Amino acid sequence: MKFPADQQHFETPSRKSSQRRRANNTNLRSGNDFAAETFERESRSADWNVLDDSLADDQRWSTWPGLEKLMRGPAPYPAFVIEDAGAIDTDLGVLKTGKEADVFLVERATDSRRAILAAKRYRSAEQRLFHRSSAYTEGRTVRRSRDARALKNGSSYGREVGAARWANAEWTYLRMAHEYGIPVPYPVQISGTEIMMEFIEDPQNPGVAAPRLQTVHPSPEQLQGYWDQVLAAMVAFARMGFAHGDLSPYNVLAAGDRLVIIDLPQLVDLAGNLQAVELLARDCKNMCAWFTSRGLVVDDGELLGELLAAR
Repeated sequence: MKFPADQQHFETPSRKSSQRRRANNTNLRSGNDFAAETFERESRSADWNVLDDSLADDQRWSTWPGLEKLMRGPAPYPAFVIEDAGAIDTDLGVLKTGKEADVFLVERATDSRRAILAAKRYRSAEQRLFHRSSAYTEGRTVRRSRDARALKNGSSYGREVGAARWANAEWTYLRMAHEYGIPVPYPVQISGTEIMMEFIEDPQNPGVAAPRLQTVHPSPEQLQGYWDQVLAAMVAFARMGFAHGDLSPYNVLAAGDRLVIIDLPQLVDLAGNLQAVELLARDCKNMCAWFTSRGLVVDDGELLGELLAAR
């Protein structure tokens, strides 16, 4: 699917000039040629741009230039963030499929620079296979009364509001966590229900995604380093007033000696959610069970106590 060029930089020929050219040249073309061109012109979307013809079906112009400040990641921007309005995004394929969102690899490139990003795209209400428990959203508010009523009634509009709500929540929490120093992918931008973020690469295999913690078998020294990172991240979340709520070795990437925590839309407010302590205890149990299975015995009860004290 082709996407329109940024209208700030590329102008579409006006309707009047197109009509004049068409009138002047009609007598030079056969009836069949003219009919074919007319059909092609009328089938284009209203925001079609003449430069779109240079793009392949799996490309679009970078959406970065048209985004507001809060729809972009925190400054200063990392070196891999390309701000050029002439950059082109190319879909490279699916990185991960999920029940409510899919993650794609996207190359954003200019003539002189390129960067690989991960694009998490939340599915529409009709395509989603999973609806997160309301336990996660307890204590959250919805600003618009119309949206709140739609969510409560479960209307089709309400389901779309729900999908956007999860994308916006993950974007907000990614920004907060990054600014707080928690190891999460850098959030590049949000556009609709698509979040583009840093691609976490396996340092041993360039171009390949880092494996999930669940699949790795670290040395004793590396295992201790992993535990120190997990502990620091969970304490930082608690000091922010949150629990991950769905933390497990499946939601942690092992990029060499560095761990990166992913999947944040369900972050739980430790003060406003009555089930927060229960969800935090589950996070502790999940992580401690994995470390114990790898040979580092840690106690989930002690961890929970430490996190509650940090809160």
